[in-house]
Amino acid sequence: MAISETPAAECGSGTYHAEAVQDGSGWTVRAGGQTIHEGGDMLAAMRAAVDSLDPNRTRQQGVVVHGSGSMPANTSLDLPSHTLLEVCGTIDVTGPVAANHAAVRIRHVQDVAVPHLSLTGSPYFGVFVQSAQNVHFGQIGLRLSSGLGMRVDSRDDDSGRMARDISIDDVYVSGTDNHGVETYGVDGFTVGTVTARNTGYSGLLLNDTENADIGLVDAQNAGTGTGYAALRMANRNGRVAGAYPANIRVGEVRARGGGRGIFCVSESGGAVIDRVDIADTGSNAVLIENCHNVTIAAQGGTVRGPGDIRIAARDEFANTSGVTLSNLTVIDSAITERPCAINTIVRDVVLEGSRDDTC
Repeated sequence: MAISETPAAECGSGTYHAEAVQDGSGWTVRAGGQTIHEGGDMLAAMRAAVDSLDPNRTRQQGVVVHGSGSMPANTSLDLPSHTLLEVCGTIDVTGPVAANHAAVRIRHVQDVAVPHLSLTGSPYFGVFVQSAQNVHFGQIGLRLSSGLGMRVDSRDDDSGRMARDISIDDVYVSGTDNHGVETYGVDGFTVGTVTARNTGYSGLLLNDTENADIGLVDAQNAGTGTGYAALRMANRNGRVAGAYPANIRVGEVRARGGGRGIFCVSESGGAVIDRVDIADTGSNAVLIENCHNVTIAAQGGTVRGPGDIRIAARDEFANTSGVTLSNLTVIDSAITERPCAINTIVRDVVLEGSRDDTC
C-alpha cells in the first residue's frame, strides 16, 4: 500500500493559517493574529477561513475548524488549490438537497488535503471530488441518513481521466441510500480501508478507473435487496488502452449480508483481490460477468453461502475471460460457470457442502 501505516495525527495538532472556532452559539474566525469574521453560521465561518488564505499561494495553507454545527444540503464548502481543511467536530447536513452539492467539494483544483472530517445528515454527496489532482483524505467519518458518501469523478469531461492521484487513509460510511464511495473516470486511486455499514448500494464502486490500490473493503449489509455489492467494478473499470493488465489491486474484501460480495461487470477487469471473507449475501457471493483478467483470492479466503460464485456473460459484450479462482474454501455454496468463459482457472479450491459447476 502507498498509504503510510503510521498512526493518524490528532485532529487540530498541525500548523494552520486560519481557524474557525465555535464560541457558544456563534463562530469566530482568526487569521494572522486578527479576528476576521464573527457570526452564527458554520458554513459562513468556514468559507471566511478558507477565503482568508493567500489567493496566490503555490503551497498548501491550512484551515482548522474547532466545533460542530450544521449547513444546508443545497450548498457546498469549495476548496481551492493548495488548501488543507481539518474539521475537529461534526458537520450536520440538513434541508433540501441540490444536485452535485457536497459538504466538502473539490473541483478542478490540485494539492488539497482533508486530514479529518465527520459528517451526519442527508447530503446529496458528503464529499465530491471532480477533475481534481493530488487530493488526500485522512480519517473520514460519514454517518449519514441518505445521499451518497464520497464521489470522485471526471464526468464533466469524459475525454480523459482528469481526476488523478486521489487517496483516502480510512473512510467509514453508513446510512446512505446510494453508494458508500464511488469513483468514475479516475487514474490513481489509493485507499487504506473502506468500512461500509447499511449503505443503500455498493460499499465501494469503481467505474472506469485505472491504477487503484485498495487495502480493505469491509462491508455489512451493503446493497441489501439490490444487485450491488460490497465491492463493485463496472463500466470498463481496469481497462487500460484497450487491455486488462493487473492494475486494480485489493488486499481484502469482507462482506456480510447485503446484495453481493464482489461484482465485476461491463467490460471491467485487470483486478487482483488477494483475500476474501464473504458470507450470507442475498444474491451471488461473487459475480464475474463480461470481465477479463480477474483473480479472486490470490492469497486465500472463504466464501460461505447461500450466495454462489458465478462466472457469466451477456451477449452484448465479449465473453468473460481469464478468471482465476484460487486458494479458496467454498462452504454451502457453488461455483457456477454459465455460459462457458474463456480460460477459467479453478485451483486449490476446497469444497465443503458445495459443488463445482465450471466448464
